[in-house]
Amino acid sequence: MTDVLIVGAGPTGTMLAAELRLHGVQVVVLEKRASATWRAGGLGLHVRSVELLDQRGLLDRFEAEATRFSVGGPFAGIALPWPDDLDTAHPYGLAIRQEKIERLLTDHALELGADIRRGVEATGLDQDDDGVTVTLADGDTLRARYLVGADGGRSVVRSALGIGFHGEPSTADTYLADVELTEDPTAVVTELRRTHLRFGIAPFEGGVSRVILPAATVSDGPQPTFEEFLDRLRAFAGTDFGAHSPRGVSRFGTGDRLADSYRVGRVFLAGDAAHVHPPTGGQGLNLGLQDAVNLGWKLAAVVDGWAPAGLLDSYEAERRPVAEAVVVSCRAMVALLREDPQTAALRTLLTEVGQLPGVSAHLTGRIAATGVRYDLGADDDRVGRRMPDVELGDGRLYARMHDGRGVLLDRAGLTVGAWSDRVVRLPDDGCGRDSLLLRPDGHVAWAGDDQQELEDHLARWFGAA
Repeated sequence: MTDVLIVGAGPTGTMLAAELRLHGVQVVVLEKRASATWRAGGLGLHVRSVELLDQRGLLDRFEAEATRFSVGGPFAGIALPWPDDLDTAHPYGLAIRQEKIERLLTDHALELGADIRRGVEATGLDQDDDGVTVTLADGDTLRARYLVGADGGRSVVRSALGIGFHGEPSTADTYLADVELTEDPTAVVTELRRTHLRFGIAPFEGGVSRVILPAATVSDGPQPTFEEFLDRLRAFAGTDFGAHSPRGVSRFGTGDRLADSYRVGRVFLAGDAAHVHPPTGGQGLNLGLQDAVNLGWKLAAVVDGWAPAGLLDSYEAERRPVAEAVVVSCRAMVALLREDPQTAALRTLLTEVGQLPGVSAHLTGRIAATGVRYDLGADDDRVGRRMPDVELGDGRLYARMHDGRGVLLDRAGLTVGAWSDRVVRLPDDGCGRDSLLLRPDGHVAWAGDDQQELEDHLARWFGAA
């Protein structure tokens, strides 16, 4: 029996595997794809994901294969200035294709000792008081103490659990294709985007361009073929721009769904298995990575035997409201992309409002996830928010978080005592006298200057001394 089985080796599954391995948890990841292939998927990492990569010592390897962006318009493409007052040491995103993200995270998980098995498909599961048995397509079974379904919007794990997956149906579908072009699309794209904001062509490396194209109908059927995509492109744009050599073609709709529960017994959902929504704003992949970092240390604490009561329950309590907020943002952005005079007027008004102080930072923060605050039952507004990187006497905060332990930023002469195997004390001469207790995911769990209060919160989040 292994400690944790993860179904799905996409960004969420591999990030979770790495987080668990930081704490020595045995992890097996099952992926039905025999090999990682080019997919017409996510194209970027937002600010909070960039921070998490830095916290785990991964940022340099990602930046080596990515391009920084800090341009306005992440919210429904409205021409807003990129805010210069985001509370972060990383006020930018990273433009990088999803298959590169998967490869880099897979390498990281393997380096830490994760067991990733490709070409292995999970078809069902059964759980009892001691663990979970997963049935495979070839008839074999695997057993683990816990199981996480990170297997996408059509999750086998979620279906096997019978968890409801409710939301709004799609009212408009869009094709997304990564192809090579032989004709310059600039003039046609410029003209069509005057009235069709859901159409666009963007080049990236290797001579490949991403084409986003409104579909003619709404469908729950299989992904479109390249020929179907070309037929629609010719009908819509009057030309196919000589498109050839497709790397990937997919369809997405304006619909959204959210799992009724993120947990049943010893089984959890993360990433698209727990929530799907339009890729407007590029939030889906980032949301999954952040699910993984939230769940990883908590599940490891249970496996290692020191988790306080209720710690695993906090995963759904914290992450499901974040997904709900993303769904709200996506619905708003979908509405702002409609092609009618009333919506055009609304976009004009929001463009004007967006120039007011704080507006761009608020809307960008919704996309970048810098504004997330978990409800930890404290009146102090700092508690529940993620801690930005800060300079300490002997280096940066994030550089001291690579091992996935908690952190006490001590400004009041406090100690972590018997919790020193789970929490590192870092003296901080920064402004203010309150010390800050940070969880392994970088969120503030407590702020204050009293040793007894600190120990109470150490026990709440890191178990008995």
